[in-house]
Amino acid sequence: MHFDILTLFPGLFDCVFEESIVRRAVDAGLVSIAIHNIRDYALDKHHVTDDTPYGGGGGMVMKPEPILGALEAVVGAELVARQKATGNVEVPIVLLTPAGRLFRQEIARQYERHGRVVLICGRYEGVDERVSALAVTDEISIGDYVLSGGEIPAMAIVEAVTRLVPGVLGDMRAVIEDSHASGLLEYPHYTRPAEFRGLGVPPILLSGDHARVARWRREQALRRTLERRPDLLEGADLSDADRRFLARLRAERSE
Repeated sequence: MHFDILTLFPGLFDCVFEESIVRRAVDAGLVSIAIHNIRDYALDKHHVTDDTPYGGGGGMVMKPEPILGALEAVVGAELVARQKATGNVEVPIVLLTPAGRLFRQEIARQYERHGRVVLICGRYEGVDERVSALAVTDEISIGDYVLSGGEIPAMAIVEAVTRLVPGVLGDMRAVIEDSHASGLLEYPHYTRPAEFRGLGVPPILLSGDHARVARWRREQALRRTLERRPDLLEGADLSDADRRFLARLRAERSE
């Protein structure tokens, strides 16, 4: 899996990508990351990458020339033009923007299947709309709040996709059971000690009955999702037993 990241602040990524899962994936040759400084592709001697918006207003807007120059140098002008002309996405070119669709686990899976993704980190008041018109294949937001730029969203996407690359995680059950991986929030976890400050571990987890443990975990995931993120249930893959359990929970709540 390869990531190309276009940014005005390359140094922001050093610490995050030097630690934990991403670093291990890179060291193992399973993932590669290239950070590209958009300023290197500015057309003037002062490397200006932003300007005032047409129509007035506060803030600055990122100019199209440096971004398009960087994209065409990184993935090739022919590929950029071909993807926009045909609509066939060979390499996702993703603009990180508050106006984008919400990043979800299924999008991470899509990016991993492509094997390569380009992430453009917006800054300031935004990016000239012609970058999207000429090159971008997807616009992504990681939530309904304001950040200073797209660098933190890029880090989140790199980690989310990296976790899905075969071989990165030793136990692939962790990928399957993670919150959002199956459309549900994850069940609660417990470890030693068996009792802590008067709170014990649910007895079923100590029973050794793997079938009952699996069902308990599934029901806890359903309960937690209903309580905290009921919107996720609409798209979750639910069995008849799951639906009966949820109906019982809803009936209990309405009493």
